[in-house]
Amino acid sequence: MVIVHHLNNSRSQRIIWLLEELGVAYQVKRYERDSKTLLAPPELFKVHPLGKSPVISDGDIVVAESGAIVEYLVSTYGSETFKPASNSQAQRDYSYWLHFAEGSAMPPLVMKLVFDRIENAPVPFFIKPILKGVSKKVNSEFIMPNINRQLAFIEKHLKENTWFAGQQFSAADIQMSFPMEAAISRIGSVSQFPAILDFVKRIHSRPAYQAALKAGGPYAYA
Repeated sequence: MVIVHHLNNSRSQRIIWLLEELGVAYQVKRYERDSKTLLAPPELFKVHPLGKSPVISDGDIVVAESGAIVEYLVSTYGSETFKPASNSQAQRDYSYWLHFAEGSAMPPLVMKLVFDRIENAPVPFFIKPILKGVSKKVNSEFIMPNINRQLAFIEKHLKENTWFAGQQFSAADIQMSFPMEAAISRIGSVSQFPAILDFVKRIHSRPAYQAALKAGGPYAYA
């Protein structure tokens, strides 16, 4: 049986969702973030040397990194309904978005989270204006232009395609779910990106997504 080492409010939620879509038997082992640092607990280091989530155990096999886990589960338990046919444009799109999610989409969103926390961090009053000024400048001149450029790129693709890999729902949509949910959560209004909002609404309405929420527990991005 597949064991999902699941950290609350994390990328591991989409792994539970994928398992629900695949109809694979699994068990969720939950871990809670530190309330102050928001980091994973030390128990996760016993599963994988980096102590991060998601990680899955499948018998003696341990797989970390969202993209690697998605590829492992689809190739081991999946069917053609979750991965487009080889040598097709859909397959090339599938591979692109599967890697884009963590390689391009998430880094600026993580940077925004970090600099927002810096801006609101409790520090001596004489330092706060400096930190706030630096944070606002980095956000306005680098982070947000990068995020908005990427969202416009994604919006255009979703206006031209029902799903990320074309007309067929695939594991690429599951992989891209977290960056889209994180973007909506972290940048405020995204009304200028209706195709992205529609995508998120459609994935949230899927029965397997709803079942994954019950299995994974509270998930702020839903």
